[in-house]
Amino acid sequence: MNNAKIRTVFLYKHYFTDFFEKQRQKVKDKILWTFRIIETQSQIPQEYLKHLEGTDGLYEIRVQTGSDIFRFSAFLTTENSLCWPMDFRKRHKKHPKRKLRKH
Repeated sequence: MNNAKIRTVFLYKHYFTDFFEKQRQKVKDKILWTFRIIETQSQIPQEYLKHLEGTDGLYEIRVQTGSDIFRFSAFLTTENSLCWPMDFRKRHKKHPKRKLRKH
C-alpha cells in the first residue's frame, strides 16, 4: 500500500470520537486501517467507500470486522478531503433515512 496521502479524512465535531472510544480494539484497528486505505489509494474499492446513489456527494464508509458491520456517512470536500460527520452501526443493507437527515 502506498503511504503518501492523496486525501485527508477529517472528523466533524465529536460524533466519531464518541463512537470510536466505545469500540473494542479490533474494531478501532479496522476503522483506522480503512482510514489509511481511503487516504492513500487513488481508487478506493467500493468495499470500503461507496457513493450513495441519489445523493449529491454523500458517501458511505464501510467497515466490517467479523459479524459487525459499520456504515459511516461522509462527504468529499472541494479540497479532496473526506469529512466524517456522523456514525452509526447497522447490520442491514439499507441506509436508515432518519440518520441521513440527522445533520
